[in-house]
Amino acid sequence: MSVGILAHLLGTLPYKELAAKIAANGFPYVQLALGKAFSDVDSRLGKLSPGLAQEVGGAFAENGVRIAVLGCYASLVDLDDEVYRHNVDRFKEHLRNARHFGAPIVATEVGGVTDPERRGEHIDRLNRALEELVEEAERWGVTIGLEAAQGHMIDTAETLAETIERFPSSCVGVVMDPCNLMNPARFENQDHTIREAFRLLGPRIVSAHVKDLNRAADGTLIETAAGLGELNYPLFFELLEQHKPYGFATMEAVSELQMAEAARFVREGRLAARQALTF
Repeated sequence: MSVGILAHLLGTLPYKELAAKIAANGFPYVQLALGKAFSDVDSRLGKLSPGLAQEVGGAFAENGVRIAVLGCYASLVDLDDEVYRHNVDRFKEHLRNARHFGAPIVATEVGGVTDPERRGEHIDRLNRALEELVEEAERWGVTIGLEAAQGHMIDTAETLAETIERFPSSCVGVVMDPCNLMNPARFENQDHTIREAFRLLGPRIVSAHVKDLNRAADGTLIETAAGLGELNYPLFFELLEQHKPYGFATMEAVSELQMAEAARFVREGRLAARQALTF
């Protein structure tokens, strides 16, 4: 069973150097956020092209590393017209060029509500953004991966399911991150939270993130590497392999010193879950 990594966790480097370093650490695929990962690639709006994408994608392929997901994390609910337009256009540019990188998915969290009294306007922004992005994704045959996160408009499995119901295109999928669904109250009943997430979203999962959570003395949740916290990973791996066997699982919140052990934890956990399944 495989596990990937957020490319920039191995440093912001020249793209050929980073591709080689990822391969040397044994990761067969990455989630790549261009602006975070490369020191020698200008990925600002208007700079991406099929040629640039194939140059970068080719360097990764030569090292045996696939680009599973392009990360384009920017608010799709911003109330500033210029910022909103920039973010939507940049995401569209990622969708147009994703296949040239070798990436089938472009992923994002949607952004948070900055003014609760204008929540309706935030919702309208998100709906308008997704209308444009779904059309673009369908045109280019690429999947949008929506991810829930605390502090964002989409912060639970329920709100993510509601969004997907409004945009039922097969080009809209889910990046499943169980830790992002948790607040202190939900973490107290984490098994229910995880099971509900798979019940509501399981068929639409296109990728998963793996990190872990610990409870601080004051009850707040602290992120750490997979296997070093209190998340019920046996349950998560069981449901992930039931719904999306061999699906992408990408590590977050891990230092270089922790990577080897965290990757072993994920590989062994997924393999044990798969071996326990009956077909």
